[in-house]
Amino acid sequence: MSRVIIGVDPHKLSVTIEVVDDREKILGSGRFTTDKGGFAALRKYVQQWSERRWAVEGSLGVGRPLAQRLMEAGEQVVDVPAKLAARARLLDTGHGRKTDAHDAHSVAVAAVRAKDLRVLAPDGQLEALRILVDQRDQLSNQRVATVNRLHRLLAELVPGQSKKDMTSLQAKAILASVRPRDIVGKTRRRVAADELATLLAIEKKVKALTAEIKTFVNARGSNLMDLVGVGPVVAARILADVGDVVRFADRNRFASWTGTAPLDASSGEQTRHRLSRAGNRRMNRMIHIAATTQIRLDTEGRAYYQRKLAAGKTRMEAMRCLKRRISDAVFRQLVADARAFSQQETGAGPGGQCGASMKSSAVDLPPRIDTSDQPLPGPADQTLQPAARRRKASPNNPLPAAS
Repeated sequence: MSRVIIGVDPHKLSVTIEVVDDREKILGSGRFTTDKGGFAALRKYVQQWSERRWAVEGSLGVGRPLAQRLMEAGEQVVDVPAKLAARARLLDTGHGRKTDAHDAHSVAVAAVRAKDLRVLAPDGQLEALRILVDQRDQLSNQRVATVNRLHRLLAELVPGQSKKDMTSLQAKAILASVRPRDIVGKTRRRVAADELATLLAIEKKVKALTAEIKTFVNARGSNLMDLVGVGPVVAARILADVGDVVRFADRNRFASWTGTAPLDASSGEQTRHRLSRAGNRRMNRMIHIAATTQIRLDTEGRAYYQRKLAAGKTRMEAMRCLKRRISDAVFRQLVADARAFSQQETGAGPGGQCGASMKSSAVDLPPRIDTSDQPLPGPADQTLQPAARRRKASPNNPLPAAS
């Protein structure tokens, strides 16, 4: 029997599947719950096809839990981009109706027609890193909310002395200097003390998580933290959201996914670009953090930003240029790290590769399927300037040529 494709439309509480052969003939379908019993029934149903491949839509999003469970069970799983499935549904019969059954069918059809879909591989270390980063983000949001409540209470206890950027130690000093005698003041101070204790506990957890995240990033052999403005948290978020960098054909696709490729907004004789709000907004925020850090410090990024301002660009336009530059640098570092990891696995030496690896890496051929967005015109030009070359001084020419 030839291999069958199982198209999966995942949801939080249920999954809808459709089984097709290599000629897109429907062999079976069904809807199952995502609990333990539903997953067991799902695997029992597909046992009738020994040669099978699962095609999961959005394996880095809502389909991630199911894809992880299937890989742990020894199943072969490929990732089907949502746009690829949407195009298959648009070109299919049925007037483009969007139901769970139609979605599962479009995912299966897209998997049959696309020959270079990314095969997923279990990576427990990366999944653990993603959990830690998500937990730290939630704690950071809790910290901001706690600081806001504490700031309001201290502003009422000590009018005119609250600071805009207040640390926990400063809040503790302000609270220790207040001794209200009325019931309202005493209640307000007690609540403020509780908020301060909560803040200190959250900051302790955040510090411990940050240290653990840094250990995970170093254990993966990533050199992202060598880039100025990229700390352990930013590097961990990049690694967790990117996953396998081979899914991006080039730096233009990567910049489109991170939302750092501006959209063309030219009109008539005026040529300009505007902000793109597409792509992964969390990744865009991480790159924005790196850009603001570079501007604040004496770095090459700051010099590049100032050159853009001198060329007549606004601050926002110059910031977008710098973010695209950082996106290209991040992509190059991810590719370099993946290439180094691939060479370690295949045992590369001075004499070349001693064997081939069946796992995908950044040195393999790029996939020909679409990623989250198409490369955009204009900003696709090279943004990073190569290092200037200097000629050595000679007896006839004692001064080196200016670069």
